Amino acid sequence: MFLAELYDTPTGKAIKEALPFDASANSWGDEVYFAVPASSSLEPGAKAEVEVGELAYWPSMPALCIFFGPTPMSSGSQPVAASPVNVFGKLDQVDLEELRGVKGGENVTVELTER
Repeated sequence: MFLAELYDTPTGKAIKEALPFDASANSWGDEVYFAVPASSSLEPGAKAEVEVGELAYWPSMPALCIFFGPTPMSSGSQPVAASPVNVFGKLDQVDLEELRGVKGGENVTVELTER
């Protein structure tokens, strides 16, 4: 289980409204992503270079992306998305072993929890 903070942004609100949902996981380097039943336009702060632990919305699929290290687009250790994404949250903790253990095709459940 991964806990995260969702930011109060248009994309963060759209993701929150779509909860809960199930999806099939995919991986791309040190990124886990999956289809999300939410829609959002690219926001003014959309970017391709993201930070480890950030959650982002990729409108091309659309997908929820969890970045935890280099992707095939990276030239160093910083995660880089395939194209600009809306960052809408951040993992509370980045557990590399657990994140790397998420396999393609694995079912994931995304739900809201109260703290």
